[in-house]
Amino acid sequence: MTLQAAEAHGRELQEIPRLLQTALPEWQRQIDALTPQLASSRTLLYLGRGAHYAIAREGALKLKESAYLNAEGYPSGELKHGPNALVSKDSPLIMIATADSGDPDSLLRYSKVLQLMKDMRTQGAGIIALATEGDQEVPQYSDSCLFIPASNDLLSTILEVVPFQLLAYSLAISRGIDVDRPRNLVKAVIEE
Repeated sequence: MTLQAAEAHGRELQEIPRLLQTALPEWQRQIDALTPQLASSRTLLYLGRGAHYAIAREGALKLKESAYLNAEGYPSGELKHGPNALVSKDSPLIMIATADSGDPDSLLRYSKVLQLMKDMRTQGAGIIALATEGDQEVPQYSDSCLFIPASNDLLSTILEVVPFQLLAYSLAISRGIDVDRPRNLVKAVIEE
């Protein structure tokens, strides 16, 4: 990475708190509306590609830890190799479909995720998507779409994880779970 690129990433990183603060109220409104719909789900499949796969796994992990719902994180490209059998309206897909318009690799990843969304929509899947602000295509193929502020591909992962944490928190509360005292979570410091 060149010094110029590193400096640009540093400037973008400094903008993340402002972007989060701006996006939080809308994410909370949308998640409040989604929570009753998702509370009876059997399984939620979180899908991400590339660096976004780690965020999909993190989203699934937070949902398991907080709301005690079965959730799995998969690479988007692997969905048709087994987990596809679980796809139904009762087992919605949470798909990360963000894109960095200045990054050809990100655009290629995005096009593959968009095609998967189209395929899953045809199959009858319920889809909740994370997309980049201004995206006109992803909302056409999802039941609900949360928009992430535009950022470079790697820094967008910081933005993506926050709505997943809000969703886990909201679903836990709706299920009557004390989020400050997670059951069987040994890594949490709850009381001495």
